[in-house]
Amino acid sequence: MKTTCIAVLFFTILSVAAQTNTEVYLLDVKTVDGKTEILNPRNISNNEGYDNQPSFYDGETILFSSTRNGQTDIARYDIPSDSVSWITDTASGSEYSPLKIPGKNSISAIRLDTTGLQRLYEYSIWDGSSTELLKDLPVAYHVWYSKDIVVSSVLGDTHMNLVVSNLADAKNRIIEQNVGRSLHKIPDTDLISFISKENTPWEIRSLNPTTGEIKKITDMYENTDDMCWFSDGTIIAADNQILVEIHPENQKEWKRFLRLEKREINNISRIAISPNQKYLALVFEQSAEAIVQNQLNAYNNRKIDEFLNTYSEDVQVFNFPNELRFKGRANMREQYADFFRNTPDLHCEIKNRIVIGNKVIDEEYITTNGTNFSAVAIYEVENGKIAKVTFMRE
Repeated sequence: MKTTCIAVLFFTILSVAAQTNTEVYLLDVKTVDGKTEILNPRNISNNEGYDNQPSFYDGETILFSSTRNGQTDIARYDIPSDSVSWITDTASGSEYSPLKIPGKNSISAIRLDTTGLQRLYEYSIWDGSSTELLKDLPVAYHVWYSKDIVVSSVLGDTHMNLVVSNLADAKNRIIEQNVGRSLHKIPDTDLISFISKENTPWEIRSLNPTTGEIKKITDMYENTDDMCWFSDGTIIAADNQILVEIHPENQKEWKRFLRLEKREINNISRIAISPNQKYLALVFEQSAEAIVQNQLNAYNNRKIDEFLNTYSEDVQVFNFPNELRFKGRANMREQYADFFRNTPDLHCEIKNRIVIGNKVIDEEYITTNGTNFSAVAIYEVENGKIAKVTFMRE
């Protein structure tokens, strides 16, 4: 029982609470005359809440975890048709970290049940039917070495352990302690890469799952958690809106590869490259400006649930400078629900916007029931939600 409770808490911190309101973006990879460029970033999840952990089923299909109806299911995005479908719909739990299983028309994913049980399952891509793969092993992240061997980061009391599991004989071997979540097959080798957190700086290491041999590859970039391999042996990692690269055989230092300038995105985390090297999938947190803009769009469309969903449960609303009007999303609903229903011409136009870190300051021109007035709103965003608003009006 103790292990289950720790697993639930640790997984929630790693996967959900720390990345509220994330989105999956797809980018094109173009290589001309030996120079690689990353182009055309577009949001393929486009969903309020948690969208994360992308992987490529094949060269044209992306799997990712996506929240809907209060649970997290596995979504499938088809690149040619620009469409999303669903593989799972598990009322008794949520699924995370989907991966294609080698040689099968099925995927694996970590299921976190409503009872708190966390296990690795196999799911059919045709009907979503599932089978538990590793009993009594609280897997947090994993990668397939072969159709029978899986390498996992498994939850322990205070950190994650690297475990090699053989499905054929149901044996599990702990290989190393205190490892990260980023596990990958190294291109053109029989090795798996993982991030060791034993030392500072953290290290990218290789593992031969058959022999258990471990070797250091290079230091990880500024103790970040996510990376991926290009087929030529280059490693890509992320630092906020910047991608960095290193080729361990040719370089000793990381260098900048790409800066993404889109204002609505912030803090790159998960990174995945397609098997054909044509696409890159990244996870972004929404920026404070994007969250406030979502709030404005819902306000102008008078969609009360979408509007409230941009605010934290214990949001505080003030009149300038510090007069508390009300606190909490439930009280906000009471303030706005009837107002939305009874104001068909409601509209807010932004005359000027200033963004400073997690604060967004909007000069607003508002129309309500045939009258107009000007106001200033100061929004403060924390953990992907608006936590505080201060209003000034003429």
